[in-house]
Amino acid sequence: MLLKPINIYATVGMWSEVAKVRKAMDDKRVVKKPGLSWIEIKRKVHIFLVGDKSHPKSYEIHNFLGKLSRRIKEEGYVPDTNFVLHDVEEEQKEQNLSDHSKKLAVALGIISTPSGTPIKVFKNLRTCVDCHKAIKFISKIVQRRIIVRDSNRFHSSESGSCSCGDYW
Repeated sequence: MLLKPINIYATVGMWSEVAKVRKAMDDKRVVKKPGLSWIEIKRKVHIFLVGDKSHPKSYEIHNFLGKLSRRIKEEGYVPDTNFVLHDVEEEQKEQNLSDHSKKLAVALGIISTPSGTPIKVFKNLRTCVDCHKAIKFISKIVQRRIIVRDSNRFHSSESGSCSCGDYW
């Protein structure tokens, strides 16, 4: 599979090799399955891709996420940029992480439901390390139970800890 070498090369900063593999993928018309997250609110499903700005509440979602990001950093959260597999500056890596689809779905859930309501998000791929860590901090700050069903298991974060015990 061509995707594994991309991740391996990118993790160690071999960007020219990443480019070669991506070109080979393009030549062979291999398409990577996009990561997406969704949440159901009032019987309506809201779907997000990374960096999504197409939602009618996009401005509110991104504004809320910005405020939330500052609060979780004050609580000790440090973005884990080791898993941003693109050759960009550190600041851009942090921005890329803040726009992950799961964080967008969680933010919509928080701003669209009454305080205390559990947030339930679904993810078509495995949860990334940074999102897992951020969701735990978010659950503590907003005092909500945040349940995420990814491709491997359920994660139920509450008061800053996850049901998986940080093993997934």
